[in-house]
Amino acid sequence: MPSHIGRPSSSSFPSKHHRSPTRNTTSPPKPPSLPARTQSSNPAPPPPGKPKPNPKPPRPAAGDGPLRPRDHRLLPRRPPLPGRVRPRGRPQGQRRRRRPRHRHRRPRRREEVHPQAPGLQVGAEEIASLDTHVALACAGLKADARVLINRARVECQSHRLTVEDPVTVEYITRYIAGLQQKYTQSGGVRPFGLSTLIVGFDPYTDKPALYQTDPSGTFSAWKANATGRNSNSMREFLEKNYKDTSGKETIKLTIRALLEVVESGGKNIEIAVMTKKDGLRQLEETEIDEYVAEIEAEKAAAEAAKKSGPKDT
Repeated sequence: MPSHIGRPSSSSFPSKHHRSPTRNTTSPPKPPSLPARTQSSNPAPPPPGKPKPNPKPPRPAAGDGPLRPRDHRLLPRRPPLPGRVRPRGRPQGQRRRRRPRHRHRRPRRREEVHPQAPGLQVGAEEIASLDTHVALACAGLKADARVLINRARVECQSHRLTVEDPVTVEYITRYIAGLQQKYTQSGGVRPFGLSTLIVGFDPYTDKPALYQTDPSGTFSAWKANATGRNSNSMREFLEKNYKDTSGKETIKLTIRALLEVVESGGKNIEIAVMTKKDGLRQLEETEIDEYVAEIEAEKAAAEAAKKSGPKDT
């Protein structure tokens, strides 16, 4: 039996070196070769159809020479033992819990203000102390008054730090009036809706001073004045009855002027007294009631004296 039975004949299948007689065996003409460049900054790209050469050499397998910094990933990992705890403190298979995001992670410290600080507001919201020797009374929008009072207090403290002397009443009045006038000509803002009365003692002459400012930014000095609702009638009363007094007589004159426009006695009256020694101090209701009772008794005695006067014969 021949040995070639069951195997394909070499003549039946063409080999890779066999060429068909009908195929054109002539090779295409080669393009003219260019002169080789000895020093080229831009190497020629590889011919189309061939993969680009990989400039990076393959990484050595584990155990082939010394390991590089990143070759530790090639080493086989040891499976964790049952019940083993991960370095982060979580058991295997447990997901990390995310904390809820809060707006403020750390609680803010509350600022504590000393109850006897010179910048504290005294009594009603319309009366406030700017410094130990200067006070301000205002009539108008309370929100605007709060902003204006804070700016004036900062200016008083800054003056003490830079000049090492307290501000004068005229200086802080000029500052407040300039701030009010600035808001009348700036874009995007509105004027302050309040008028102020600034009172205090000059630290150099120890004399009392009283100034008034209006929303337009003008200021003027007075001996006695009133601002707010029904201020015209109170100003007329002060023009007729004003005298250079001090102490209790000045407080009585103020209460008389207020009683011209305020009803129900001293219930709706709040008075703060500025003295050189004690600074700004608010009077208690009992003190105001005592002054009101004295004023009413004086009025009753004056009316009785008029009625019991000599009659014309």
